[in-house]
Amino acid sequence: MKNFYNLIAFFIAVISFAQTQTVTYSISPTAFNEDESITITINGSSINEATWGVANNALYLWAWSYDSNDANSVDCPTNGAWTASSETNRLTYNSGNDTYTMTLVPKTFYNRTGLGRIGFLLKTKTGNGQSQDKYAEVGRFQFTTTSPKNGSTSFVSPGGSYPISYGTSIPSNFELKANGTTVYTATNVTSMFRAYPVTADSQMEVTATSVADGSVLKSNFTLTVTPTVQTAAIPAYMGTKQGINYDPSDPTKVGLSLYAPNKNFVHVIGSFNNWTVSSNYVMKRDTNDSNLFWIEITGLTPQQIYTFQYRTNDAIKVADPYSTMVLSPDDDPSIPAGTYPGLPTYPAGQQYDVSVIQTAKPAYNWNITNFQKPAKQNLVVYEVLVRDFTAAQNWQGMIDKIPYIKGLNVNAIELMPVMEFDGNNSWGYNPSFHMALDKAYGTPEKFKEFIDKCHQNGIAVILDVALNHATGRSPLERLWSTSTDGSYGGVAANNPYFNQTATHAYSVFYDFNHSKPETRYYVNRVLEQWIKEYKVDGFRWDLTKGFTQNCTASDEGCTGSYQQDRVDVLKLYSDYQWSYDPTSYIIFEHLGGDQEEKEWANYKVAEGKGVMMWD
Repeated sequence: MKNFYNLIAFFIAVISFAQTQTVTYSISPTAFNEDESITITINGSSINEATWGVANNALYLWAWSYDSNDANSVDCPTNGAWTASSETNRLTYNSGNDTYTMTLVPKTFYNRTGLGRIGFLLKTKTGNGQSQDKYAEVGRFQFTTTSPKNGSTSFVSPGGSYPISYGTSIPSNFELKANGTTVYTATNVTSMFRAYPVTADSQMEVTATSVADGSVLKSNFTLTVTPTVQTAAIPAYMGTKQGINYDPSDPTKVGLSLYAPNKNFVHVIGSFNNWTVSSNYVMKRDTNDSNLFWIEITGLTPQQIYTFQYRTNDAIKVADPYSTMVLSPDDDPSIPAGTYPGLPTYPAGQQYDVSVIQTAKPAYNWNITNFQKPAKQNLVVYEVLVRDFTAAQNWQGMIDKIPYIKGLNVNAIELMPVMEFDGNNSWGYNPSFHMALDKAYGTPEKFKEFIDKCHQNGIAVILDVALNHATGRSPLERLWSTSTDGSYGGVAANNPYFNQTATHAYSVFYDFNHSKPETRYYVNRVLEQWIKEYKVDGFRWDLTKGFTQNCTASDEGCTGSYQQDRVDVLKLYSDYQWSYDPTSYIIFEHLGGDQEEKEWANYKVAEGKGVMMWD
């Protein structure tokens, strides 16, 4: 018998996603003050306009600026909306040399004085395509050569030296310091060079002082000896669990574990070591798994919040992929204090997402610990986008709406994805950290309160989860990407989680390879987190058609037909989910053939289980 259950949904959505391209550009002059005219030139040959569906060469700048401390980011007032760029920011297309240009005076264009840095990206009018972020420093007295770059870390073989080369736009007096001690000077020159011998970790600083007016430029970087990685057994309290592990018997330490095949060594940098690459924070390799790196961070203050990243030998800095909370330099500043009181501040001077750790964190006191879920055949589901459903756009607003929902005789709320997604204004189908609650809607404690109160009112809570894919912010993509500078790029051939090319016809962002044990482990951990930590009652699995390896991105017929590997892996994932809660709801958004859906609908139905179809 085919076991389908009718789900009444009040919100159905279709999503389009932006496609990112890497473009090349130049700024003339290369050094400029905020009141001087500059021309930004984009190389047209570096853009595939057809991929973005661009007509009439209509491309736009999305721009922002920083103050003299390279902080306090403010959007350009003529940006318009992301989905409707202002015509003021449209670039001029030059067919003779296939370039896009815009000439502007920074303080006028950005409507701001005291500029220290400007940023911009190229985009389509509607935002369905964009380039990577670009930056330029403001000020005529500038470094023209920086090697190593400010904020960088370079590794040197034991007994070796590292070439340090800096230049300035006008004559300067140079000073080079290592760990606070002057090791080299040069006067009234426009460049300096020094082959510095590295015998230990060295915090370096180059200072250039303008001969003309005494203006000062500084650059700080780290030179360190390439580490020898120790092999040791991972501590018992960590086991083989990847990610952040708290020792229940010692709140002054935390164990970190990173699965990182094809990496030679990994450092941990964070607020506990002033974000420096240090030989004291080199991760060990596990005795039983050489791809598993681990370290214990000790001397922590219980309940104090710390932040960290992993830094691999190829200069990639990422948050932990299993983070339950991350801080974002781009998203967090616009989260209202009323929505997330006491939101930790993103660490100054860092890039990319950072993980949050807190030992001895107080546990939430649940009022309902044994919620009896409504029978599947009796479900009346209200699908909700938190952002649009309440004026407050947060969990408190959802709590205030519970009486209204209950009054509709609804007995289940399905939340559109609330896992950490890119930006704050999204339907949530662009996840980057599947185990982290997105902060745009509020705190974990407030989310638990919402679930608790739903349960008190006989209402189940179902999460929409997009485990078909992840965005380029995901550490699982960035650790093995085609980027050459540790930022963002496509999937590299050695990525253990993602397909380089999607194996189904409905791909968005980066496509998980669900045949890989690494991906299956990740999915298992995601399910465990939301069921155990938040007591959610089930999942609506988004785009389950994508869980096959048998098709191509252009073959919709193959994608829609019966695929044994997809049946097998989704049954496996169902077993994972039921292992944490045997009564957990499983709903597939498959919209496929009868044969495949019957297998899931009847799967373990004799045990009172079975998979529901979202259609």
